[in-house]
Amino acid sequence: MDLKNLTILIASNNAHKLQEFREIFAQFGAEGVEMFTPKSLGFDLDPEETADTYVGNALIKARAFYAALKNPRGLYVMADDSGLEVDALSGRPGLLSARYHKAAPNHDGCAALLGEMTAVPDDQRSARFRAVIALVVPSGDENLFEGICEGGIGYQKRGEGGFGFDPVFKVANDSRHLAELSAQEKHVISHRGVAARQVIAFLQSVRTQI
Repeated sequence: MDLKNLTILIASNNAHKLQEFREIFAQFGAEGVEMFTPKSLGFDLDPEETADTYVGNALIKARAFYAALKNPRGLYVMADDSGLEVDALSGRPGLLSARYHKAAPNHDGCAALLGEMTAVPDDQRSARFRAVIALVVPSGDENLFEGICEGGIGYQKRGEGGFGFDPVFKVANDSRHLAELSAQEKHVISHRGVAARQVIAFLQSVRTQI
């Protein structure tokens, strides 16, 4: 179903996320969707993520930006919250993944994580990326979508693609790290790609009903 002329505000100031969402939508048949950045609509908004779940944080951002629109006029609002859950670290950094990077020496969260994992053996290095997307439709109804990417923590940084923890995340059933995959390969299996494809399917179903 063609999604041409459908518009979405990406409720994030993270340029990497915006780029990924644009790539994912184009790759999976929703290239007609127009995505706006907060800056392009004159927003200067950075709501504090105070919830203790991905769902809660995604909704905080989506609701804040939707409220700031005042009159959505057909504009959807999409926000996500995501994190890396390392089993050997009891699920850390999880919700605090972005802060983990900021707090690390030289803001290098990958190096800090590898340091924490130095003595952890192969069979205990399992981890996963998790993302939750909150989509607020023009009427104000809220919808949630979740994506998970299973894998583990490698022993060194590898690859030049992606961002965040991608260089140290070893993809399940693959010898490569996430940062070594092409963007197209990554979007098929990544947590954000899996969740975003559910959003696309939802939007296509909505268009079918119109």
